[in-house]
Amino acid sequence: MAQPDLNTSPEVSDEVRKTTCYMCACRCGINVHMKGGKVAYIEGNRDHPVNKGVLCAKGSAGIMQHNAPSRLRAPLRRVGPRGSGQFEEISWEDALETAESWMKPLRETAPEKLAFFTGRDQSQSFTGYWAQQFGTPNFAAHGGFCSVNMAAAGIYTMGGAFWEFGSPDWDRTKLFMLFGVAEDHDSNPIKIGLGKLKERGATVIGVNPIRSGYNAIADEWVGIRPGTDGLFILSLIHCLLKAGKIDLSYLARFTNAPFILDSDPKSEGYGLALRDEDGKPQVIDRRTGRLAPWDGQGVQPDLTGHFRKAGVTHASVMHRIVERYMDAQYSPDVVGPKTGLTPERIRRIAAELARVAFDEAIVLDQPWTDFRGERHEQMIGRPVSFHAMRGVSAHSNGFQTCRALHILQILLGSVETPGGMRFKPPYPKPAHAHPKPHFKVTPGQPLDGPHLGYPQGPADLALDPAGQPIRIDKAFTWENPLSVHGLMHMVISNAHAGDPYKIDTLFLYMANMAWNSSMNTRKVMEMLTDTDEDGEYVIPRIIYSDAYSSEMVAYADLILPDTTYLERHDCISLLDRPISEPDAAGDAIRWPVVKPDRDVRGFQSVLIDLGARLGLPGFVDEDGAPLYADYADYIQSHQRKPGIGPLAGWRMGDKGLTHGRGAPNSAQLDSYIANGGFASFHIPEAARFYKPWNSAYQDWAVEMGLFEAPTPYVFELYSEPLRRFQAAAEGTGAHLPPEHLRARMAVTMDPLPIWYAPLSDAHEDPAGFPVHALTQRPMAMYHSWGSQNAWLRQIHGRNPLYLPTYWWEKLGLQDGDWVRVTSSHGEITVPAAHMAALNSDTVWTWNAIGKRKGAWALDKAAPEATKGFLLNHLIHELLPPKGDGLRWSNSDPITGQAAWFDLRVRLEKTKAPDEALPVFEAQQSPVPPAPGALAWEVTE
Repeated sequence: MAQPDLNTSPEVSDEVRKTTCYMCACRCGINVHMKGGKVAYIEGNRDHPVNKGVLCAKGSAGIMQHNAPSRLRAPLRRVGPRGSGQFEEISWEDALETAESWMKPLRETAPEKLAFFTGRDQSQSFTGYWAQQFGTPNFAAHGGFCSVNMAAAGIYTMGGAFWEFGSPDWDRTKLFMLFGVAEDHDSNPIKIGLGKLKERGATVIGVNPIRSGYNAIADEWVGIRPGTDGLFILSLIHCLLKAGKIDLSYLARFTNAPFILDSDPKSEGYGLALRDEDGKPQVIDRRTGRLAPWDGQGVQPDLTGHFRKAGVTHASVMHRIVERYMDAQYSPDVVGPKTGLTPERIRRIAAELARVAFDEAIVLDQPWTDFRGERHEQMIGRPVSFHAMRGVSAHSNGFQTCRALHILQILLGSVETPGGMRFKPPYPKPAHAHPKPHFKVTPGQPLDGPHLGYPQGPADLALDPAGQPIRIDKAFTWENPLSVHGLMHMVISNAHAGDPYKIDTLFLYMANMAWNSSMNTRKVMEMLTDTDEDGEYVIPRIIYSDAYSSEMVAYADLILPDTTYLERHDCISLLDRPISEPDAAGDAIRWPVVKPDRDVRGFQSVLIDLGARLGLPGFVDEDGAPLYADYADYIQSHQRKPGIGPLAGWRMGDKGLTHGRGAPNSAQLDSYIANGGFASFHIPEAARFYKPWNSAYQDWAVEMGLFEAPTPYVFELYSEPLRRFQAAAEGTGAHLPPEHLRARMAVTMDPLPIWYAPLSDAHEDPAGFPVHALTQRPMAMYHSWGSQNAWLRQIHGRNPLYLPTYWWEKLGLQDGDWVRVTSSHGEITVPAAHMAALNSDTVWTWNAIGKRKGAWALDKAAPEATKGFLLNHLIHELLPPKGDGLRWSNSDPITGQAAWFDLRVRLEKTKAPDEALPVFEAQQSPVPPAPGALAWEVTE
C-alpha cells in the first residue's frame, strides 16, 4: 500500500536561546527554540541548577504568554472616567514627559507624595534603589500580603527561612514535613526533591487543611484546623522536651539558649541578655562556672547556666524554654481538640521526629573549625527537614507560628546540618546584619538609606516626632513594628482616607490592586474612582505599568506598557532574589530572545530613563548626563559598593575575569548568555554545612562579597527585638506605644513563640460563621498571569468552591448546585463541588481564577468572567467593629501581613444564578478582543 511521504523528524528549531523562565517565581532555566525568528518551543535547560531540565505546564506554556492577545501595545493616556478602560495611545516621549511633569515637583517639595509600590517583579534591589534616590519613604513590594511572616520570622530567629532562603537537604533527609504549602512557589525544585525522597523511601508528612498537590502524595496527611498550626507545633515541642529528645550540644554551641537573661524586674534590661562592657551577651562557661562572652575563644556555654547577684537569680534562655513549653497547656491532650487532631497522633508524630533525628543521625567525616576556634572532626546531621509557606503565614498569628516551626527544627539540631534544612547564599544573614528601615525625607535629596529593614527595637520605628506614621502604608509603626516587607495591601485605603496624609501620585508596577491582589475588592475599586467635593479624584494621579490588560489597567491615568519576559533584560541578583542552592551561590539573567512587535519597553529601562529625566543621584553624572543607556547597561555598570554589582559572575579582577568581587565588565551579559543565562559559584567542601558558625564558610562569603567581614552569630530562640517591644508595651523605655495597643503588644510580642487564636475570632461570632474559607494558588497558574494563556485556561477556566463531606451532606448538595457564602463583610454566590480530602470545617477554592469582564482580552462570556470568582469580596482589610471605638487591622499585629486565611463564613444552598455573584459592569479594554482561535505559523 502506498504510504504518505511524511517527515517524522522535523527540525524543531534553527536556533536555541537560553534564558530564565518567568511563568512563576522558580526562576527555572529554559531553552527557547527559535524558528524563522519566532518562538517555536520552550523546554527546560538540563544544565540549570534550579530545575535541571524539568519544566512544568506553566513554563512550557510561556509561548502562549508571549503571544497573548491581552498584551498592551503602546503607552496610554486615560480619556474616560477612571475604571471605564477608555484610553488613547500616545508616544513614549509624551508618556515620559507626563510622568516627569507629575513627579518632578513632588521630588523638589514633598517626595513622600509619591507612593511607589511594585508587585512580583523580582527586581526589588533596583526598584528600591530608584525610590531611595527619588527620596520618597513610600516604597515596598508584594511581600506584605504574601509570606512576610515566614520570611521575617526566619530572619529574626535563624537568619533565613524556606524557599529562596533555604531548602531541605533533599539527598539526605529521611523525614520531611510540609506546613501550609500549595504548589505555586518553588514548584519544580520541590517536585524534584520529592521525587528523590520517594525514590529513597523517606517519609513525607503534609500538614494542611486541604489534601491537594504535594499533600496528596504525602505518606501521611494531617488535615489540621486552619489557624492552629502553631499550637500543633508547640505541642510537638512539648513532647520532645518531655522525652528529652533535643540536641543539647547543638543548642549550647549554636543558639542563644545558654544566654543568661536579666531576671530583675526592676532593671531597665529586664528580659534581655546580660552583657559585658563590650555589649556582648553573657553565658556561663562550663570550664570555669563564670560569666563569659558568648563568642569567646574556647568558651563552652552551659545550657543550664545561672548567675546570682544581689538576691536575684539570672537564668539561661533554656530555663525559660523548658518552663514555657513543659506547661500542660501544650500537652497533646489539651491541644488535640483545638487543632482537630487526636492526642495520640500528635505524640506519634513527635516520637517519629525524635526517632529519625537521633536514631538515624548522619555522620560525615568532614573536619571543620567553628568561630570559637574549636576544630570538629565530623559533621553530625539530623535527617529531619521542614518546609512551609503561605498556608501558615497568612494568619494573624502567622509570625509566631512561623517562629515556632523554626524553633522546632532548631531544637532537633536539624538546621544547617546534613539531612536538615540548609541555607542558600547570601543567607544565612541574621536580622542585625540587615539594614534598619530608613525614612528621613529631604526635598530634592535621596532618602537616607534603604526603605525596608529589620528593626531591633522601638527606636527604629518610622514615626515622626509626634509619633505619627511616616510611611503611607504605616509600616514600622506600633501597629505592626516588624513589617519588613511593607504593607502594600493598605496603601490604597490609607491614601484614600488621607491617613496619615494625602498623596499626589500612586505609581504601581505589576500589582493588580483593583482585583485579586486586594482585600475588600469592590471598595478598593470605589476608592480608586472616588472624588472629593471639587470633583477631583481623591487619589489625584495613578501611573501603572503592566504587560497585559489587567483589571488594574482601567484605573490608571497613565499606562507605561511593559514587555513580556522573553523580550526584556532582568537580573536575578545576589543583591535581591538569587537562584542559589545550598551548595552554591547563583544568579541569573533574562535577555531579549525576541524583539517586541509592539511599542512597549521593559519597565526597568523606563525607570532608568525617568531617573535621568528627574536628575536622580545615581542615575546622572556630575553634569546631569544619564549614567546608563538602559537596564542592561545598569546591570553591567552599576556598583552598589566598590567591587559589588548586581551580578557576581565574570567581573574584572587584577588578573582578569573573576567571580564575586571585581570591577564592572562590559561583556558580562555576553558571558551569562554564553553560559545559559546563569552563573553558579560552588561552596568549598568544608564550608557546606554549619554556615553561620563555620569559619571556612564565613571566609568564603567574604571573598564572594556576601559579607564585608566574617559574621558568625547564634540562632535566637529567644528574640531580644521582640522583648524590647514587649518591654515598651509594659511601660519601659524612652519610646512607648499608644495606650490602646499596649495590652495586645504585651501578649503578641512575646520573645518566645506563643499561640493565640486568630484575631478575627474576637471580632465575629464563630458560631455565626462556623466554616473556615481558604484559597490555594493552582500549580498551572501563578497569581493571575495565566489568565490570558490559551493553554493554561483549559486547565483552570473556572473554579468551584470545594466543600467537605460533612457540609456537602448537611446542606443536601448535589453535583451542579450552587451555594451562597456569607462573611461578616459580604457575600458571594458560587458553584459548589464535593471534596472528601478536606478538613471538615473548611471550604476552599483556587485563587485568581475569576476575572472581571473586559479584562485580559477575554470574551465577556468567558467562564472566568461568569463562573469564576474571588473570595476577596468576602475579606476586609479591617476587622469588624467590636464596640471599643477602634477598627483593628485584619493582619498579623507584628508584621502587618494580611490575614487572608482567617476568613470565616457561613454556607447556604441557593438557586443557581446565571453567573457567579457579585457581577461587575464590564470594563472597556484598551486591547482588541481575542480571536476565536489563537494560532500563528512558525516558518522554516
